[in-house]
Amino acid sequence: MFRTRLALDEGLLLVEKRDARLDTSIHMFFVPFDLAVFWINSDMTVVDKVIAKSWHPAYFPKADARYTLEIHPSRFGDYEPGDKVEFKNV
Repeated sequence: MFRTRLALDEGLLLVEKRDARLDTSIHMFFVPFDLAVFWINSDMTVVDKVIAKSWHPAYFPKADARYTLEIHPSRFGDYEPGDKVEFKNV
C-alpha cells in the first residue's frame, strides 16, 4: 500500500499460519496500480490467480491457500493453477 509503482522484479509474499480462504484474502485500498496475485497452498501448488485492480475492495482465492504472492501484472502468465512452485532466497 501507498507505493507509487512496482518494478518487474519486485513483489510481496504474504504467509499465513494455515491454509484458508479468508486469511489469504486481500484488498487493494491505497494501491494505485494493478497486481498479479497468485494463491499457493501448503503443498506449494498454485490454487488461484487474478489481476487485482487498484482500489478494489476484496479478492478471495477459490480454494484454501497459505501463501499470497503479489507481483507485477505483466507476469500474470508466469504461473497457472495446478503449477508447483518453490521459494528460493526469500
